[in-house]
Formats: sequence, C-alpha cells, structure tokens
Amino acid sequence: MLTDHRSGALRGAAALWRRASAATLGLVYPPTCAGCGAATADAGAFCPACWSGLRLIDEPLCDRLGIPFAVDLGIGRLFSPQAFAQPPVFARSRAVALYDDVARGLVHRLKYEDRHDLARPMARMMSAAGRDLIAEADCVVPVPLHHWRLWRRRFNQAALLARPIANSAGLPFLPQALSRRRPTRTQVGLSRAARAENLAGAFQVPPAFRHLVAGRRVLLVDDVRTTGATGNAAARALMRAGANSVDLLTFALVGEPVG
Repeated sequence: MLTDHRSGALRGAAALWRRASAATLGLVYPPTCAGCGAATADAGAFCPACWSGLRLIDEPLCDRLGIPFAVDLGIGRLFSPQAFAQPPVFARSRAVALYDDVARGLVHRLKYEDRHDLARPMARMMSAAGRDLIAEADCVVPVPLHHWRLWRRRFNQAALLARPIANSAGLPFLPQALSRRRPTRTQVGLSRAARAENLAGAFQVPPAFRHLVAGRRVLLVDDVRTTGATGNAAARALMRAGANSVDLLTFALVGEPVG
C-alpha cells in the first residue's frame, strides 16, 4: 500500500514538473504556426491564413486513389479514371491535403530544415484523413530511405510521421520490415514511366522480418504521393513477402480534383 502511495506521488510530481517545464518553454519559445512561423495560441496549430490556404482533401473522393472529385455526384463509392487506367499495387490511398503552397512548405520544413516538431501535428492530421485505413490495419510501415541517404539526412521523414500514427492507434510500428536495397536518383522531374523504372526492385522485406508482415494488412506511410510509383514499388515488395494487403497514407497528394 505504501509503495503504491509513493508511486502515485512520484507520478503526480512528474506530471507537475512536465506542466511547469512546458509553461516555462512556452514563455521562452512562444508557440508558432506550423505553416509559416507566425505566433499562435497553441503549439503545432495553424494561423488563419495557413489554415485557409491548406487545400484539405474531403469526400467525395476516389475510393482507390483518394483523389478528390470537384463535384459530388451523389452516389456511393466512386472511382477516378486514373484508378481504372492505371490501377495501383496498393489497395487504397489517402492524403490530408493537395500539394500546394502550405502543404509543400510543411513537407519541406520537415524534410529539409530539420523541423521534427512538425511531425506530430502532421501525423495527427494524417490519422484523421486515414482513419478508415488505420481501422483495418495490423501494422504501420514507413517508406524507407537508402542507408546512404539516411546517413546524410540523419532521419527518415516517413518514419517521423509513421511512429505517432502507429502509437496513437496502438499498432505495431515496423521500420525494419521494409528496406531500400539500392540507392535511387531523386524522383523530381521524372515522368511517370521513369519514376516506375527508377524504383523497380528498389525495396525488399529482409528475410529475417518477413514474419512481421506475412498475412497482415499493412499501412504504408510516406510524406507525399506524386504518381504513386514509390507506393507501388514498396507495396509490391510487401505483397511478395506475404502481406495480405497494403494501404498507403501520405500527408500530401500531388494533383487536382477530378471533374
């Protein structure tokens, strides 16, 4: 009984210390907008200008690719022409926002300016956008970087986003389940066909970790989906290792509404 009482007292003291520390940091480093750095009331929030500039994706959207439709046709499940013309390897894809100025700025600050603090608010938004995918997932796997690029960058932005998504959903976070076995040149500026060729055979599930994905529904996480070449290549490797299905969740989607 005494031990339990002391343990509770220690937990209470720790909580008070965390709140006091957070309040002190708030005085020294006032909370700023996650999008532009302007002052805000809460850390990780958006100022009105950035929030209104973020082109959030909402229904109606393509059930397969997550592309929004410009007009609500008033029917059930919808599929875009792209989903029929070029069906992806992954089952479904969802994203928070279209890759415009605000979303691009967030991704670039996370990726190239070491703004790791942006990962949590971005992950919260991804969890909301991908709630249907998360509800059916058995585990969360980030799209990996090649070890040389990881060494140069020092972190994998997809893993920074995937970990809090997995933690909030109570799902296993499996960064070791997928590896990039060869370096690939940047996808920027490449055509759809060139992107697919660039990534052909780039990913693998290491034999020692195949049991982690075999028979499971995998939620694959990345920062941006452009043509879907990266998601397709990664999903193909997971499916070859025995994954039951693969869904893709990203923060941003390159493209415009259909119709």
